[in-house]
Amino acid sequence: MFSEYIEAALERAVYKTIDDEEPIFVSVPELQGAWATGKTIEKARKELISVIEGWIALRLRMGRSIPPIGGHVITASIEPVSVIE
Repeated sequence: MFSEYIEAALERAVYKTIDDEEPIFVSVPELQGAWATGKTIEKARKELISVIEGWIALRLRMGRSIPPIGGHVITASIEPVSVIE
């Protein structure tokens, strides 16, 4: 579920060249605040994957919704779940 969501987010990533030590800037417009930089496109992409993972984890921890991307949805219940039956 998470890997498909992240893959769909990466397909929507927007790359830009900026005047910086790490000149590749990448963001996912649907994921507010999810962006990364890198010296190469591949490094920026790898960093973005890590950023998206943390972005998802933080939103889940805060009880905030995760916007659907490309038909992929991540949901979590705030209700306690018993792991022992």
